Amino acid sequence: MMSERQRKFRENYKANISPFYNGLVHIGVMYAAGIAAIYYCATHLRGATWEWLLVIPVFLAGNFFEWGMHRYVMHRRIDIYGLRAIYQRHTREHHQYFTDNERTIDTTREFRIVFFPWRLLAVLGSAAAVFGYILSTIINPNAGYVLALTMVAQYLVYETFHYCCHVHENWFVRHMPFINTIRRHHTAHHNQGIMMKYNMNLSFPIADWFMDTTDIRRGFWGHLFNGYSEKYMKEELKPIVRRFQLDDSRVTLDGPTLTSEEEITINSALRA
Repeated sequence: MMSERQRKFRENYKANISPFYNGLVHIGVMYAAGIAAIYYCATHLRGATWEWLLVIPVFLAGNFFEWGMHRYVMHRRIDIYGLRAIYQRHTREHHQYFTDNERTIDTTREFRIVFFPWRLLAVLGSAAAVFGYILSTIINPNAGYVLALTMVAQYLVYETFHYCCHVHENWFVRHMPFINTIRRHHTAHHNQGIMMKYNMNLSFPIADWFMDTTDIRRGFWGHLFNGYSEKYMKEELKPIVRRFQLDDSRVTLDGPTLTSEEEITINSALRA
């Protein structure tokens, strides 16, 4: 159930969304640009064969980059304008708007708090073009196009999965493999007691499994296909999770104020 603190934050946030903002235009432009970039790269491939294998290392690198950005930029205030803005938007806004008690949106105007702004896609597209060009000169043009389209596709997957984490419960998000896993995984991340250090992946929880920054103890395939199951949640985290579900009086815009005992528990569970 939504707390009074969360309700007031939501009301204030929505009241300050520009009247010119249109959620459908926001995601329409984003997906149109992303799909166009993928189409451009795909249609410029010439007899690609083994180059498609590059999807695997690029995907894995992207998964760990996603994890690193989430943990060390989105949840760590760095006094550099662009990085500070990311922290503000994520920790101080997104994590105040959504908690594991109330994680859903009701209108398309709330897309503003779910999807990244267009400038991120522009930055990612530029990076894909640069890295793609470099790889095309080192190996061949096909390799460069495969790298670029994989980077853009992975970003669209990220945004799609994140959206699925914040819609109301339905048959698709509950039963679709990977989607149901990341929905539970991300809901747990929104618990205000553990949000700063756990469940940093937002697409596939591969880096979280490898780095042991996950709230469950399972093998690799178990993590990927965990679905909604809470059976494997780390026992030592359960009291902290429950405490912050019931009482958010120790939550600030910069995260939870933990007791020394809670800090020790959270950090020891990361290494267990």
